[in-house]
Amino acid sequence: MSGRRRPGRSGARFSCAGGLGRRGDRPLAPRRVTRILALLVAGAGAAAAVPLSTAAATTHGPTIGSARAATHRLAQQIVAEGLRTQSLVVRYDQAAALMAQIDSQLRAGRTQLASDVRAQSRARVRMRSLAVDAYVSAASADTASFTSGANATTLPSREVYLGIVSGSLTSAATGLKDAQHRTTVAEATLASLRSRTAATLRTLSSARAAAESATATDQALLRHANKSLLALVASANAKRARANEAAAEAALARAAQQATQHAAVTPPVAPVPSAATPGSYADPLRAISGLSAERIDMGVDYSGVGPIYAVGDGVVLSTYNGGWPGGTFIAYRLTDGPAAGLVMYAAEDITPTVQVGQSVSASTVIGQLYAGPDGIETGWAAAGDGETMAAAYGQFAGWNTTAFGINYSQMLTSLGAPGGIVQGGTAGTMPASWPQW
Repeated sequence: MSGRRRPGRSGARFSCAGGLGRRGDRPLAPRRVTRILALLVAGAGAAAAVPLSTAAATTHGPTIGSARAATHRLAQQIVAEGLRTQSLVVRYDQAAALMAQIDSQLRAGRTQLASDVRAQSRARVRMRSLAVDAYVSAASADTASFTSGANATTLPSREVYLGIVSGSLTSAATGLKDAQHRTTVAEATLASLRSRTAATLRTLSSARAAAESATATDQALLRHANKSLLALVASANAKRARANEAAAEAALARAAQQATQHAAVTPPVAPVPSAATPGSYADPLRAISGLSAERIDMGVDYSGVGPIYAVGDGVVLSTYNGGWPGGTFIAYRLTDGPAAGLVMYAAEDITPTVQVGQSVSASTVIGQLYAGPDGIETGWAAAGDGETMAAAYGQFAGWNTTAFGINYSQMLTSLGAPGGIVQGGTAGTMPASWPQW
């Protein structure tokens, strides 16, 4: 029912459905609002029913692997809580819009009713004035004139007019009462809807606050877990560096001892040219699961998980360098093949499985690539001190592709590995004596 004005009656423009009855308005139906509120509350309840923070366990794991797993779980949980918070914000905004619509209809209805009351009051004053004028005119007429033929109908007609005026007043008063009743009912309906909407807003606000609090708690836990992980990595790297230094010193001592013993029992002989044939190389990334080639810079970047092999025969020069992400820098000098004498490196998210001074071949696993934040970078090294050939030749500016990176990518491609992605132009050129692939 629209509630529009009809001839002969005055009424407020509230609809019986609880909304305004102006042309073009779409009143809020109580059943429709109730369904909307039920959906919003159900959404908030579902969000509140899910534990917003399950990261109660400590992230101090005994190993680097358990610490990494804890940080990964916390990061996933923070993402899930962020999605729940976003959903609650959307529901809250919907409920707030519904509340604004209800308040707008209440204000419009009250304004219209006040206007109708003022119009009714003016009409009533006017009708009373007309009634008084008619009564005064009738009373001032000569008594005899009421019996004359000329005025025989004057009094009855005035009485009829007065009756019409009185009836109009009564009808107007009745219409106003009807309008007031309809307005009261409509306002009560809207007030009930507003109360339910306000309760929904409170529920959603509480759920949103709980979600945001859980997210903040888990973010704090994640920061703590990252600090613990970094401490574990630093401790492991330091221990590995000490072990490498000790191994290198022991290797040097053994070599010196063997040289002394050999000099004591063997007469010196003239050096004989090496008759060794070039060794064979193999794809060092052949066993990586989920291997994905990334950019070419000083070397080639890759991501994935699994064992990394040596390219060919060689000797390990280093496994640690604090200047690289994760602290790992495995460098080995090739002793055979077309690149004999050159140094290769594999760095960043790798757990080394070799030691300094160890001999390796194409079947030796030199490290395990784990699912860390950086992946790996592999390429040509200047030595075992963490410097790359691209850096030594001044080719790298912090982001660009280098000639040494291109050459190493070509070497890997010739062995069956995927090549890296070139970043714009290539800086620098290769030495004339460097092997080509």
